[in-house]
Amino acid sequence: MNKKIVHYINYASLIGNLTIISDGDNLLGLFIEGQKNFVIKEDIVLQNDMVLEKAKDWLNKYFAGQRPNPKDLPLKPSGSPFQKLVWNLLLEIPYGQITSYGEITKRVEEILDKKMSCQAVGGAIGHNPISIIIPCHRVIGKNGNLTGYAGGIKNKQILLNFERGQH
Repeated sequence: MNKKIVHYINYASLIGNLTIISDGDNLLGLFIEGQKNFVIKEDIVLQNDMVLEKAKDWLNKYFAGQRPNPKDLPLKPSGSPFQKLVWNLLLEIPYGQITSYGEITKRVEEILDKKMSCQAVGGAIGHNPISIIIPCHRVIGKNGNLTGYAGGIKNKQILLNFERGQH
């Protein structure tokens, strides 16, 4: 069976090179160079499309200090229903603000009406395939500790400082 072909472009940002991936209709991925969990099951081709242009425009606004809305992009992260639930909750974290893994876990428990572990939620957050736009960098550990960012703790700190105007 042949793999589906998807498009990608590279984007230079304040945290290094980003790879943006699209199927032509939806944004599938945004990965920081060297990011853990950078897994693409399709064949990727260096080619621009309208979705990638929209993502580039979103990133230009974001890195200019504006607050573009992630929901303005056609996001289609690949994952389990549980992961997608967690990623949708990440989209609710306002720009420049943070929340904890524990708080996200509580929200998941409320929605699913069952007990969940912070580790399961953290695992879903760690596999977010659309970094920055789905703002997993805004989730911190107990007592304000910066933990668990697939793009690297240093980049997490840079993004949080940037959003707080400390750049």
